[in-house]
Amino acid sequence: MLEQGVIAGDSAFMLLSTVLVFIMTPGLAFFYGGLGRRKNVISNLFASIVCMCVCIFLWIVIGYSLTFSGDTFGIFGSLANLFLEGVSTSEPGAYAPSIPAMLFVAFQMMFAVITPALFTGSIAGRMRFVSLIVMIVVWSIIVYYPLAHMFWGTGGILGVEGLGAVDFAGGNVIHISSAVTGLMLAIFIGRRKGFEHGVGYRIHNVPFVALGMALLWFGWFGFNAGSALGISSGLAIHAFMTTAAAGATGMVSWMVIDKVTQNRFTLVGASTGAVAGLASVTLGSGYIPIWAALLTGLVASPICYFIIKLVKSRIKIDDALDVFGCHGIGGVLGGILTGLFGSTAINSVLPYDGLVFSGDFTQLGIQLLAALLTIVWTAVGTAICIGITRLFGSLRAEERDEKVGLDLSQHGETAYPSFNGLD
Repeated sequence: MLEQGVIAGDSAFMLLSTVLVFIMTPGLAFFYGGLGRRKNVISNLFASIVCMCVCIFLWIVIGYSLTFSGDTFGIFGSLANLFLEGVSTSEPGAYAPSIPAMLFVAFQMMFAVITPALFTGSIAGRMRFVSLIVMIVVWSIIVYYPLAHMFWGTGGILGVEGLGAVDFAGGNVIHISSAVTGLMLAIFIGRRKGFEHGVGYRIHNVPFVALGMALLWFGWFGFNAGSALGISSGLAIHAFMTTAAAGATGMVSWMVIDKVTQNRFTLVGASTGAVAGLASVTLGSGYIPIWAALLTGLVASPICYFIIKLVKSRIKIDDALDVFGCHGIGGVLGGILTGLFGSTAINSVLPYDGLVFSGDFTQLGIQLLAALLTIVWTAVGTAICIGITRLFGSLRAEERDEKVGLDLSQHGETAYPSFNGLD
């Protein structure tokens, strides 16, 4: 009777977590939509929204099978569960013993949806929509599914059965991979017109940004806590609290930066700081103490702020909505802090205690190597994806389309009836 209760409770929790992760993609759409220019708001929204249909379709047909069905050389799954054949809706599977196998499929599907949506922020305002869809498809197959298997799949070469790296909820698999891809696309496609004069970066709707941040943070509780794959162990509650802690201190830290640099507090800055903190704690949310999560948010914002300034002001790369600065650096930072503050007392899956608790550099070294290998895999895979996508036409929209805005030129729609097309 107790076992049935545990299964029912874990299943209910995981179903809720799945819905929470799903709501993050519309949240990201509003976050990106508000940060961009008025003439591209629909384009920015649609870039995230389209992932909801394309990536769910791919995951059902081939994605789950390539990621979690068996093992091939520690890099891929297999083709055993194409179209989810053989996946039970009532019996547990190999990855989560207290929930139905199909529920695990659904939870992981939402990760596959939001990951490519993240990198769309880097090329906001200048990529053809058709080329973006092609990129999402080939990138999911070539980069995301293998990377997810390598960290999370049985026999994966980078996970605890291989290299020994941990990634509780996607610091490497989701944040670093999407950020490196976004940076490469931004470099390949080139800067927006007027970028050098600050024309490209014009926030048009701050309430959209705040709404998007709120939905992202709301969903992030399911993102991280749900990665415990059940509520009965207490690990999910721990991950919930580390998520709350890092998001809060990330916001506070960025507000301090705003006050120091601009002598005012900004809602956009506070929202960005929360996202930086949340991205940085994702990898270690199930391994580090709550006090370390508070520290994570405090250090994440100034580091991400500096990298954003470096990328845009010094290196002159037009990462439009700062995907690399927040998510890429946040993912790397999460690995470093897990290597420092990770504790086997919190989660026995962690191979070694972090440096602070053991005096041993082993887990820190493993996490740094895993981040480096993630960057290399993503960079090579993204280069291949760009080459394939180019077979279907130019990645960049035509100059006149950019000038009038992608909303009208790509979609024939405008977000605001009174819009004059000049902003």
